[in-house]
Amino acid sequence: MKERILLGAILTIYYLIFTTTTSAVTLGPSSSPTPTPTTSNTQRIKDQLIENIASRVAELKLVEKRGFIGTVTDTSNTQIAVSDIKNNTRFIDVDELTKFSSPSAKGSFGISDITKGANIGALGLYNKQSRRLLARFVNVIILPKFIHGQVSEIDGKNYTLIITAEERRNITVDVGNTTKTLSYTKGKLTRSGFSKIEKDESIIVVGFTDIKNQDRIIAERIILFEDLPKTPKPNETTIPATGSGEKITPTTK
Repeated sequence: MKERILLGAILTIYYLIFTTTTSAVTLGPSSSPTPTPTTSNTQRIKDQLIENIASRVAELKLVEKRGFIGTVTDTSNTQIAVSDIKNNTRFIDVDELTKFSSPSAKGSFGISDITKGANIGALGLYNKQSRRLLARFVNVIILPKFIHGQVSEIDGKNYTLIITAEERRNITVDVGNTTKTLSYTKGKLTRSGFSKIEKDESIIVVGFTDIKNQDRIIAERIILFEDLPKTPKPNETTIPATGSGEKITPTTK
């Protein structure tokens, strides 16, 4: 008896779940039963699942991984506005999952520590429709400095140079063991060294500002231009060529 009851319950459950249509009978004095189709629970679940998948696929087509690099123009608790290299304004959204970092930070670092004018790189999910980036990582970037000038002083003991750049600015450059020194002569770059640097020589220095001293540059690469004429000394006068073929030398007062 119990087995029959259990079998009947299983059949009833199977019928309710997997049958796509049921028949509701309407009784009347001279009419026959009329079936009324209804959607089963399984079909409704399938339809809802298909709808959710289609919606998710549409969202995925609008989102892709992308990164921005730019200069901060404005910040708030939830977003950062940056200007990229093409002067386009980009908006970066941040949330509780966004991680912040800075090479100069000694402790915790967050969005409140990012200041206007700082250079940052952000990596996250870019929405093609809103053109906004939901950042997962935001890093402060220290960009290299490019200095072009002439060597005014050489300190062989401390391995430093004084470079006179634009507007007669004097910049101290530290030369270390990792600094690559090259010489540009006759259209080619060749290896060189600190000992070959000469006073009044034209030079390009690529490096980073010293965190402890903003007036010093730690050189990553140095390029010497030996073919360019050196800056005349203040007590020397250069006589222009006359075209006679005679050798002309500067006169010293």
